[in-house]
Amino acid sequence: MPHVWIVEDNAAFRRAATRALSSRSTFCGVRAFERCEDALEALPTADPKPEVILLDVGLPGMDGLQGIREFKAVLPDAAMLVLTVFEDDDKIFRAICAGASGYLLKSEPMNRVAEAIEQALAGGSPMNPRVARRVLEMFSKLNPQGKDYGLTERETAVLELMVEGLGKKQIADRLDLNQHTTDYVMRCIYKKLHVNGMTAAVSMALKEGIIAR
Repeated sequence: MPHVWIVEDNAAFRRAATRALSSRSTFCGVRAFERCEDALEALPTADPKPEVILLDVGLPGMDGLQGIREFKAVLPDAAMLVLTVFEDDDKIFRAICAGASGYLLKSEPMNRVAEAIEQALAGGSPMNPRVARRVLEMFSKLNPQGKDYGLTERETAVLELMVEGLGKKQIADRLDLNQHTTDYVMRCIYKKLHVNGMTAAVSMALKEGIIAR
């Protein structure tokens, strides 16, 4: 079962999030910290290491954006999910550039946060719908002319769902595909985009304006 860490300076929200996630049988070893520095200090002796880290943007000391970079340097394969009240374009853009796998708002119900963690573990990039639209708009302005990578209609449909933050199983269910076919289509997408995974494919799709607006 995946180990989840939470970095949140609001004590009440930190306790509530820890309690809600700990109550789910799908997660274990939920640990909470007030600051990024505290979590980074605990990492060397942590066994096992966290597979997912939820963190706020506005934190005392090191902010969450710098925290993402520091955590990724030590745990390159761990998923970093922003969970914050901030939804301005600058923070969203900087979080994604820093390596965030997803961007959620604290107004989300905890069951949605738990689903987002599972999506991230499956290779998805979960985002609040409002945030996802803003991300698409931001990158659309940066790259108004989408580059043609020769994706088929099915590959484009799969990529669109990847951008929405769905994991492999959810994509297969949504498009009524079996797991083998979904794996094959995703490998084709990676090859055409010259990337090696779902997160990189989503980043490329956003930055290059591949998905139609």
